[in-house]
Parts: sequence; C-alpha cells; structure tokens
Amino acid sequence: MRKVKFGRLFTSRKIDEALIREHLALERTKLANERTLLSYTQAALYFLLGGLTLLQLTQYEELHYIGYLAVFFSFLFVTVGIWRFIVLKNKMKDLLQGKVESSSESPPTN
Repeated sequence: MRKVKFGRLFTSRKIDEALIREHLALERTKLANERTLLSYTQAALYFLLGGLTLLQLTQYEELHYIGYLAVFFSFLFVTVGIWRFIVLKNKMKDLLQGKVESSSESPPTN
C-alpha cells in the first residue's frame, strides 16, 4: 500500500493499488462492452439506411433483393449486438459475485 495525497481539501490515506487496478480494469471492460454495442447499432443503422434507400429506387428493380438483404442484416446486427452485450454483462456480474472460478488457478490433480 502507498500513501496518496489528494490535495489540501482532502486528507491523505492509504489505498490498495491492486484493488484499484482491478476496479479500473472492470470499468474499462464495461465501457468496452458498451462501445461494442454502439458499434453494432451504428452498423445496423447503416445497413438499414442503405437497404431502405435501395428499396426506394424504382428504376432499378433488380437491386431490391439487396435492399431486403441489407434490412435483414440490420436486424441481425442489432440482435447479435444486444445478445453479446447481455451475455458479457451477466458474465461480469457472475464474476463479481464469485460464481465463476478464476482461470488462473490450476486444475486439481488426481
């Protein structure tokens, strides 16, 4: 442990650096998970916009199947993004509650 000063307004106190590192690592993982969900949503919106645009073109009827495919991919991306977000969030919750064993521990030998 190391003594840290926070300025004149706060008193100095000892902090556990390992605990802070673990907390910050979890926060980075949460933010990365949210960022990934937003990326899936952004890609889905691009597919939706492109698909709807292709469906509106009346001069090029042969491109309508690509428009339908893009709209399908849009819904697929949103579904996969939300599913991955929920799965990782639940895994992190289980890890914090101690339900998941650490992978760094060696397996028992017979």
